[in-house]
Amino acid sequence: MCGRFALYSDPFTLARRFEAEALSELRPRYNVAPSQNIPIVREEGEKRRIALARWGLIPHWAKDMKIGYSMINTRAETVASKPAFRNAFKHRRCLVPADGFYEWQIKPDSKIKQPWFIALQGREPMAFAGLWEQWRSPEGEELESCSIIVTEANELMRPIHERMPVILAPEVWDAWLKADAKDAGDLQILLKPYPTEGMEAWRVSTRINNPRNDSVECMEPLE
Repeated sequence: MCGRFALYSDPFTLARRFEAEALSELRPRYNVAPSQNIPIVREEGEKRRIALARWGLIPHWAKDMKIGYSMINTRAETVASKPAFRNAFKHRRCLVPADGFYEWQIKPDSKIKQPWFIALQGREPMAFAGLWEQWRSPEGEELESCSIIVTEANELMRPIHERMPVILAPEVWDAWLKADAKDAGDLQILLKPYPTEGMEAWRVSTRINNPRNDSVECMEPLE
């Protein structure tokens, strides 16, 4: 699962990293939560564009946007077959930039879970495999939303949580964004755990539990 992440790289660093036009309105975020607008990278014509989408995918057939609260993540094993996601998997794939993500570890004999922050070893921004969708409300309101694909945990993550977001290496970004609908099934081979040796993790404070706490202290290591 991926329920919180951080994205604090400046817009121009992201633009260079993803070879897309900068979205200058982005500001550093250390506690990104579901239902908030988050940046996604998608293919538009022959270029990549960074756009904003609500985190929590709302299928085009949904009657109520509240369904998005249960659609923040998409399981890699069923993304191609589940009705809520299969059309987006064929036609509307994206990258979700992040500098790291949070996960909660169950602690024996305690009701309080221990949060961890997970990042790439080189601390460069990562790219989650994502889907985006367009939705129109009964009143005619148009909204774009997105979901992050998750898979089984790698060796680093397994003691913390059984699932983790799919992190795509730069060399497969083009394939993920550009594949035709008829070739989408071939992309499932990319939906695998990221190599353990390329990641690091450290414990952080429970201040991350409150989405109103959005400062660098959220990701600082515990003493």
